[in-house]
Amino acid sequence: MERFDVIVVGAGHAGIEAALAAARMGCHVALITLRTDTIGLMSCNPAIGGIGKSQLVKEIDALGGQMAKSADACAVQYRLLNASKGPAVQSTRTQIDRRLYQRYMQEIVATQENLLIKEKEVISLIVADNQVLGIETTEEALYSKCVVITTGTFLNGVIHLGTEEYRAGRRNEPASIKLSINLKDIGFELGRLKTCTPPRLDGKTIDFSRMRLQSADLNTKPFSFSNTKISLPQLPCYLTYTNQRTHEIIRSTLEDKELLYIISQGISPRYCPSIEEKIMRFPEKERHQLFIEPEGLDTDEYYANGLFTFLPLKAQEEILATIPGLENAQITNPGYGIEYSFVLPTQLLLSLQAKRIRNLFFAGQINGTTGYEEAAAQGLIAGINAALMANKKNALVLDRSTSYIGVLIDDLVTKGTNEPYRMFTSRVEYRLILREDNADLRLGKIGYELGLLNRKEYERILKKEKDIESGIRYLKETNICKDKKRLSLYQFLKRPETKIKDISLKGSEDVLRGIEIEVKYSGFIRRQLVEVEHFRNLEKIKISKDYDYSKIPGLSSEIKEKLSEFKPVNLGQASRISGITPAAISLLMIWLRKPSSIPEFHR
Repeated sequence: MERFDVIVVGAGHAGIEAALAAARMGCHVALITLRTDTIGLMSCNPAIGGIGKSQLVKEIDALGGQMAKSADACAVQYRLLNASKGPAVQSTRTQIDRRLYQRYMQEIVATQENLLIKEKEVISLIVADNQVLGIETTEEALYSKCVVITTGTFLNGVIHLGTEEYRAGRRNEPASIKLSINLKDIGFELGRLKTCTPPRLDGKTIDFSRMRLQSADLNTKPFSFSNTKISLPQLPCYLTYTNQRTHEIIRSTLEDKELLYIISQGISPRYCPSIEEKIMRFPEKERHQLFIEPEGLDTDEYYANGLFTFLPLKAQEEILATIPGLENAQITNPGYGIEYSFVLPTQLLLSLQAKRIRNLFFAGQINGTTGYEEAAAQGLIAGINAALMANKKNALVLDRSTSYIGVLIDDLVTKGTNEPYRMFTSRVEYRLILREDNADLRLGKIGYELGLLNRKEYERILKKEKDIESGIRYLKETNICKDKKRLSLYQFLKRPETKIKDISLKGSEDVLRGIEIEVKYSGFIRRQLVEVEHFRNLEKIKISKDYDYSKIPGLSSEIKEKLSEFKPVNLGQASRISGITPAAISLLMIWLRKPSSIPEFHR
């Protein structure tokens, strides 16, 4: 009987990162998928990055993950979003060649040492004494030290195309029904979410002359810190709009009560709603923008970003006929909706291990998120922690002050989510020090110590850090005479009108950008560092999982119940639990500083 260190169930973006991380850390890994030919498939938009998402991709790269490198190898358009705003919210977005990305990821996974791919359906977990021992497939049992579940939208998935519905995890792919039942049977609380895709269009039937051209940026940098150039030709996207005639067709279609009922079921992504939800939610809006985006270099297929829909095919065709440039567009694949089960993420620890069952991890859409980047980030952390646990080492936990990944996971496991969770810069308290440009400086050492970054990559990070420090020191020590005043180059660069290019300072583009940001935002950065120190002080106050909150006078019964049920690992996490008041945290802090009063407490 073959045994593994780690079994990963699902080979989407989360599963790939989990399996690669564990294998690269020396574990014997099995990656289980329903179909090997769909490994790395971009189910929805063939794009990576965006507001808040690019920071996740950069952090994945800094820790030694795969997504950024694969994006660079397959990107056909780069754009820097929020370029006119401050560095805290600037985010890279790439349009990807869908087929190339899929082939590229399949090659990476297939050639990875220590990684075995198995095409099987997982029907249940093997659990004993609150510990996972492996998985049952339709053909055999496989045993392992740890299991990572990354089932995406396949868990009891149901596809909707108008009033037509059928069980599936993706179009023409079976749903995972038995595993969903098994997770419930062993005590996990599941919820239901939904999302939808837009139609894909034949580019030969689109009139691009009636749309606004959106070209790639000329000077955008690659995603991965280890890459220096963009390899593929860059393609444009196009912008067009819906109009009142479009909206009339949608409203008329929604007069079908059965269809309206289907659409109203489940919880949709707030930030990626269907076009019909937009029309219902914002009746005053005269138009909604649509981005017509290429699917790749060797295909005429285009993705109608913004036209996400549950509506029947006939209605989709009628809608297209009203949109400038799409009047004669032919649908190659209609848009459709999918409803699926997810595991309420408050049942997980910050390591993404289940509280209920040891050695079992969950990552990706099964935790209530939406987006490739959120999934990949969770997959990487789950894979790392499964590998660490398999080798009896302490888990890696990234907190809110270190990374967007830390914010993502903390939000999920502490606050939970009642709608598909998407990362934004606005969710991050310390975003000025958690930028996409310095992710390697923040997390590279961790990636190197885990064995996921090689020595050459880590030495590049050390040199970048040293060069930024040396450059700032030079600016502080070098004086000039400006406007009949003597001042340092550091003071000169702090002026709003001064740019780093105005100073004769040598260094790579990365280094010079790092110096400029550190100098110009030094006051704001110092204030955030003070806030981070306060945050870390709360995180340092640990709480035993067996702590008896009933002994604390002054806490309401509701708060005692919430704390006892959730079992926060420290005071900081306790403060972020929904319904826990600042007054309760102050009282809890007083008692936690009296270890003699409550012996269960430890620091």
